[in-house]
Amino acid sequence: MKTINELAKNPEIWCGLNRPEMTEDTVDAVIFGIPFDGGVSYRGGAAEAPDLLRANTKSSTPSTERLSYYKEFNVLDAGNFTGEDRDAMFREIQEYVHGLVEKGIRFTMIGGDHSVTIPVERGIDEALSEPFGIIHVDAHMDLSYELEGDPLSHGSTEQRALELANIDSTENLYFIGIRSIEPDEFEFARGHHIQVKTAYDCFREGMEAVASDCVAKMKKFSKVYLTFDIDALDPGFAGGTGTPQFGGITPRMALTLLEKLFTELNIIGFDVVEIAPPLDDSLASMYAGRKILTEGWGYWADQIGKLERL
Repeated sequence: MKTINELAKNPEIWCGLNRPEMTEDTVDAVIFGIPFDGGVSYRGGAAEAPDLLRANTKSSTPSTERLSYYKEFNVLDAGNFTGEDRDAMFREIQEYVHGLVEKGIRFTMIGGDHSVTIPVERGIDEALSEPFGIIHVDAHMDLSYELEGDPLSHGSTEQRALELANIDSTENLYFIGIRSIEPDEFEFARGHHIQVKTAYDCFREGMEAVASDCVAKMKKFSKVYLTFDIDALDPGFAGGTGTPQFGGITPRMALTLLEKLFTELNIIGFDVVEIAPPLDDSLASMYAGRKILTEGWGYWADQIGKLERL
């Protein structure tokens, strides 16, 4: 069930860009939360991220790291998707995203664990009649057929994507920041061409080169979805996540990657998932997610002529 709590109605959240009086088809981007962490295989806590992010964007400004401003960029907080019945909730999310994509409305989703990306990608697929690309920034590929008997786990996100009508093959997917692999993922990868740049590759080759390769591979798709698991970052920068992995990408790498992807590809939507506030008293992961969000919106604002430069 989609619910809009009092916090989501507050015009001060999302850097003061929230426009609760407007509708989905009149704003520049829609944002919604999926406070669900029932698909985890290790530690929970990601269900608390959407509302915590809302509360902590009241003090943030709509600006980019290059000091550009986008105060006229209008955002609608559509609330949270919740429910005891996961299948029913996932169907509702899928239908909602279908409607957004069908109308060409940009959107951002805040998870939740990475399983909540599954209905989002299904909704995109249902709305399109052409192949689309998925860029998966993560410490893990999430290509397991199932984890602990659950085919809708946070480790099965992109295996479920490969079942979609408009995902023709593994060439529709591009993985960045990977540094862990499950046994069945290893066997799957040996039998398929996986477009992947590990965190090691990002360090050795440089993120500029990695981002350029990603763009070259994804350029053939007119529409691309970006899913960003906060554990792609090294836990020294974002330890508040359920399955941290040592040796991740740095914040500077992440921002370099975002610049290349948003300026050279048509990112129709993106998510930030696996932020688990209870696992990090400093809330570093939450602040990292907030930065990813505000930078992404800055690039969108620039594309529609709503970015002001010094």
